[in-house]
Amino acid sequence: MKKINKLLIGTHNKGKFREISDLLPKKLKKISPQDLKIESPEETGKSFEENSELKANFFCKRSNIVTLSDDSGLEVDCLDGNPGIYSSRWAEKFGGFENAMQEIIKMVKNKNKNSKAQFICSLTIQWPEGEKITETGVIKGNITEKKGNNGFGYDPIFIPDGYHKTFGEMNYKEKLLIDHRFIAYKKLEKKIKNYF
Repeated sequence: MKKINKLLIGTHNKGKFREISDLLPKKLKKISPQDLKIESPEETGKSFEENSELKANFFCKRSNIVTLSDDSGLEVDCLDGNPGIYSSRWAEKFGGFENAMQEIIKMVKNKNKNSKAQFICSLTIQWPEGEKITETGVIKGNITEKKGNNGFGYDPIFIPDGYHKTFGEMNYKEKLLIDHRFIAYKKLEKKIKNYF
């Protein structure tokens, strides 16, 4: 495989695009699906891995550029792992992440059980020739009242284990270097660093 000098980051989510861009080597040209007017595919997978691979395949085939795609979400133990792969769809259902966070807090309180949760991220890199590699990162923590306005998605209601702040209270750099996306990327980096 030849060296990668440009990469399509297969997401329309600005927060994810920024995080993934900042994890990748600076010299790499990062392209967004919006730049190429490519819409997002329907996520029909049954796991983060399947959806991540489905998106990488979709964007790679349409752009003919090496593509890195992410599928990530929040799993809450006492909600049977929900919202999970439906994390962004829950936000749509409840009219935005703000409402979805309040719903999750309410549900966890109603269950009166533990507030344990985890953020999961699957990253897939795919080459136009068809080769692909997928890695998954998990960070465990707890659901809490909404605190902080940083980050995106469900960040303000998640405190990672070993910390006293939510992702929403952490500054960008602090969260970037510990979260589920970072963990998945570090695993992937070991396999692809020679391509950069």
